[in-house]
Amino acid sequence: MPDHRLVPNIPTVEGIPIPPTTSKDEGSWVRPETADHVNNPASSRWYLKAQASALRSGQYIGMTLHYLASPRPPNPSFALTIPSLLSKYKGTFALQFYTPKGYEDAAKHGKRYPAVVNFHGGGFTIGNGTDDARFARYVLDTCDAVFVSVDYRLAPEYPFPTAVDDAADALFYIIRQSADLHIDPMKLATCGFSAGGNIAITATLRFNEHLKELADPENKAPPVPEHKIRAIATWYPVTDYSVSRAEKRSTCVKPEQTLPPTMTSLFDGSYLYPGDLKMDHPWLSPSRASDEELKDAIPENVLVYTCEWDMLQKEGEAFAKRLAAEPLNKTVHHRMIPGVPHGWDKSPDPMKPAIHTQEVYTDCCRKLLSIFNAVD
Repeated sequence: MPDHRLVPNIPTVEGIPIPPTTSKDEGSWVRPETADHVNNPASSRWYLKAQASALRSGQYIGMTLHYLASPRPPNPSFALTIPSLLSKYKGTFALQFYTPKGYEDAAKHGKRYPAVVNFHGGGFTIGNGTDDARFARYVLDTCDAVFVSVDYRLAPEYPFPTAVDDAADALFYIIRQSADLHIDPMKLATCGFSAGGNIAITATLRFNEHLKELADPENKAPPVPEHKIRAIATWYPVTDYSVSRAEKRSTCVKPEQTLPPTMTSLFDGSYLYPGDLKMDHPWLSPSRASDEELKDAIPENVLVYTCEWDMLQKEGEAFAKRLAAEPLNKTVHHRMIPGVPHGWDKSPDPMKPAIHTQEVYTDCCRKLLSIFNAVD
């Protein structure tokens, strides 16, 4: 009989198992102020593009294996391509829509569904809008909500803040087109994994900033329909780029289980550009946003899921505690998944889903359902 044990518990990035770190990270603990301090020396953009292209091919294989485990994740019901309006890099990107049972008849009955707007992981450099299809199934079945996964544009071709701009554009599009999409704009949530967990947070900051711009009497853009982002569900997010990777690795409970410098250097070199980009920019490091920015933009409910063996665990937990404390007083649920590394739920095991996923995915979706059903 074949051995159907789980793939070994090692860090995973969008279906790609990453060999554990075998040597101590000798990088600097000096807290970086700019991208040049992080990417020192900086790789050429051509070299980063070549590396990213190779990694994207590996990611396709890993996610194909990830999809094989039973029960198979759903396919998108449909996709829409929308224009980029906020970014200086003009173009288009896709939204992948997963719809619950009965959605096709929604127009006949006038039903509107809550929507969870999702952002995939991959260090802002790899990944696709279909990567979180397993979580989408739980959203459809538990929340009876539409799951919209955003194929935001990737670095190094599109560095910071393109992903955040695209995320805010997606929110504005969904709200403006909510009637045609049978979505209730008063019942929205953002969600994301890893880099996407960062975007789930920073998208609300970018969204709120643009709302203020639209409120200017001289702005001639059409008004934004009434809406409400009720929650953020963020999974093992990066929240603070002003702390060096070396410090994050060394203070992790299992440094050998963290993503290796070769991987994080590619991600950081690709996304953190140009060189004078400040690491405490709130759309990059939401932990460094002011209390006023967070109070205005972050919704009342925040769900934070971190991994015990992840170099990002401590900053995720610290961010959750800050949001829950004075003066922000958000309703925060933080849960650390024990004994797992970063991206554990994207394991490329074709035999069964990763350990704990059913339990924690269900926990998250039940909380989202309660939030959507709450009466103002």
